[in-house]
Amino acid sequence: MHEPPARTLAEGDLDADPFEQLRSWLHEAEAAGIVLPEAMTLATASADGSPSARMVLLKGCDERGLVFHTNYESRKARELEKNPHAAVVLYWNQLGRQVRVDGRVARVSEAESEAYFRTRPLGGQLGAWASRRQSEVIESRDVLDDRVEELRARYADGGVPLPPFWGGYRLEPGSFEFWQHRDDRLHDRFRYRRDGSRWVIERLSP
Repeated sequence: MHEPPARTLAEGDLDADPFEQLRSWLHEAEAAGIVLPEAMTLATASADGSPSARMVLLKGCDERGLVFHTNYESRKARELEKNPHAAVVLYWNQLGRQVRVDGRVARVSEAESEAYFRTRPLGGQLGAWASRRQSEVIESRDVLDDRVEELRARYADGGVPLPPFWGGYRLEPGSFEFWQHRDDRLHDRFRYRRDGSRWVIERLSP
């Protein structure tokens, strides 16, 4: 991995709204040709505090929070049911930037999950059904492939329904951190911290 570019980041460069700032950086990452700029690491923890992390895709970002979708029977979902707090990190090496967000997580409405599910290609819809046993041990790849073909035949005319065990989560941020790479590891870091109904911006030591 090449050393990312060093750029400056001052408080005056930041939008007062952290959601708008995140959307701005996402657009810049997309314009830079970064593949899957919406990919983010999602960290959850069990009820006893044991952590786990994996990559998911950011599928919504507005003032209500950050949305991702998954199987409600997966490990991440089981952990979120017991401990509804999570953290995410988006990282764009080519721009020398990362964004950290943490907060509470709750399921989105079924209508929201349905609306997003309809935008997925057929393969993605069938895959959601086929991977019902997500995070569990399966006998072989053939089990998964056979299930997909069975589903493909069942829904040959389209109209794949939303799985009752699949849908979205919304992370409602308590804080954001925007990080810009600088030389000698003296990075620029700014945190947005919620204070009542407003966001306070603070510079952090690198």
